[in-house]
Amino acid sequence: MTRVSADVPAGPAPEEPAAGGAGAPRSSPLRKLVRVAFLVVALGFGTWAVASQWDEVRAGFALLSWPALLLSLVAVVAALGGGMMTWRALLADLGSPLPLRPAAKVFFVGQLGKYIPGSVWPVLAQMEMGRALGVPRTRSAAAFFLTMPVQLGSGLLVSAVTLLAALPGSAAPYAWVFLLVPVLAVAFEPRVVNAVIGFGLRRLGRLPLERPLTRRGMLTALGWAVLGWSAYGLHLAAVLYELGPSGPSVAVFSIGAFALSWCLGIMTFVVPAGAGVREVAMVAVLAPVLDRGSAITAALCSRIVIVLGDLVCAGAAGLAARRRAVPGRGGSGPGEAAGEAAGEGGAAPGDGGAGPERGRPGGEAV
Repeated sequence: MTRVSADVPAGPAPEEPAAGGAGAPRSSPLRKLVRVAFLVVALGFGTWAVASQWDEVRAGFALLSWPALLLSLVAVVAALGGGMMTWRALLADLGSPLPLRPAAKVFFVGQLGKYIPGSVWPVLAQMEMGRALGVPRTRSAAAFFLTMPVQLGSGLLVSAVTLLAALPGSAAPYAWVFLLVPVLAVAFEPRVVNAVIGFGLRRLGRLPLERPLTRRGMLTALGWAVLGWSAYGLHLAAVLYELGPSGPSVAVFSIGAFALSWCLGIMTFVVPAGAGVREVAMVAVLAPVLDRGSAITAALCSRIVIVLGDLVCAGAAGLAARRRAVPGRGGSGPGEAAGEAAGEGGAAPGDGGAGPERGRPGGEAV
């Protein structure tokens, strides 16, 4: 009979294995098959989003120059990077700092799930891929669901400020939406967020998060989100300059117009990636500076450039992570990637992710 020492305290086991090479779960053939199927389905819906409106898209692109489209795509890639850093900062603040390349792969590949009808696919994909890096599922889910209100609140605030600065009358029809700003500001208080997360985990019968969200982590995430909205505005401005409006105020207006239309679109969770809703909202928001035909062209071009940006980011992140994992190049496999957080600077600047608490159970990156 094995004797159990009385000095070992009894308690619940960690929800997931700790991050690192030995503890991280290995991919089974079934898991790989599921990931491939997920990518095929997501890419199929993304292709359908382009093909279903191809005639309109081709007509719209014919009005734009290739330099403008390239600039718009570069700005979209930068904006998507801001979204990834927002999520990464929250994940690090919750206790799982990830190095840049593995974090980019988890985020960008997972985000392809937004093109599949239903709102659960991105979070399920991120939970599964994060688990291979030793990130507990509950922590992945918490970071995902926190990213949405952070982007929504920052987007509404940015749109209110920029629309009022560029064209005051353009914000008046949407004053009711901006009433959510003070509500979300209260919700951003870490004590409120931690209480809500704790309540939800208790209701689900799960262990509480080992590390609560901090004000520093929330402010870091908000900073990245604001940078992301600025890049999205430049993406739309590159299109608008080709369709007629000019002047520095167009760039400021574009930031608010895109942020507001995105916020309206994200409120419709059952529509893949806000498809259709964001375009209708963008046409309405652009009405003060463009005629209806040009506004439709701008909205469709914006949609297609963003789809291309999603594909570019997912492909680049996947290749970068795979190159890192190739033996003989000084890289590591998926299970070891989380162990390099300190070497690549952890998460976003100022998130305080990699610190003396690395050794705590529950999936900390070490």
